[in-house]
Amino acid sequence: MPLLHDLTWLDYLAVSAFVSAWVGYSWYVDRSRASQRSITAVMRRYRLAWAREMGRRDVRIVDTQVVGNFLTGIGFFASTTILVIGGLFALLGAADKALAALSGLPLIQAPTAAAWEAKVLLLMAVFVYAFFKFAWAFRLSSYASILIGAMPMPGTDPEVLERYAQRIARMVQLVAHHQNHGFRAYFFAVALLTWFIHPALLLLSSAVVVAVLQRREFRSRALRALSDP
Repeated sequence: MPLLHDLTWLDYLAVSAFVSAWVGYSWYVDRSRASQRSITAVMRRYRLAWAREMGRRDVRIVDTQVVGNFLTGIGFFASTTILVIGGLFALLGAADKALAALSGLPLIQAPTAAAWEAKVLLLMAVFVYAFFKFAWAFRLSSYASILIGAMPMPGTDPEVLERYAQRIARMVQLVAHHQNHGFRAYFFAVALLTWFIHPALLLLSSAVVVAVLQRREFRSRALRALSDP
């Protein structure tokens, strides 16, 4: 296949490093022991505290507004992702013009038409993945709003209220989980853009993205603010 034969060994190395960085970081932040020290883990505790406080309130307008903010933000990114995918489809059809523009730029390794298509298709796959994550997070947000509406009023058996609080917290955590994976896809898509310039830059940018994400997840000022007694 031309899509495969027109790529160099450095392209394959860069893409392998890119995929390994993404998968490895996702495992590290979601499933490793270190994940318990992340900002995601701290926010998990705050979500449970929010759900418990909700059970003590007669009026839950604020709680529905919080879920409405989820829906607004996730819907925005889902819509934007669709536009990006459409733009990438158009880019496939304008390969000749794009290659001509790249060949005139200094220090840029202009790919063949087949290699260009492979790069665009991989970038498109990243955004398709992001769209599915945002779309599912949007649907889960609507489920969370229903759970809030179904939560018993104050004065109900405390054990029943606690079960509902745990259930709502888990649902909202799932929303955040899929939303975070969608955001992560955007970060790695930025790294993948550098592949259009040179595969060596993809190696470098993949490492930079992992370093930025790791710092924001484990060593950010936001984490210190949330952890401050």
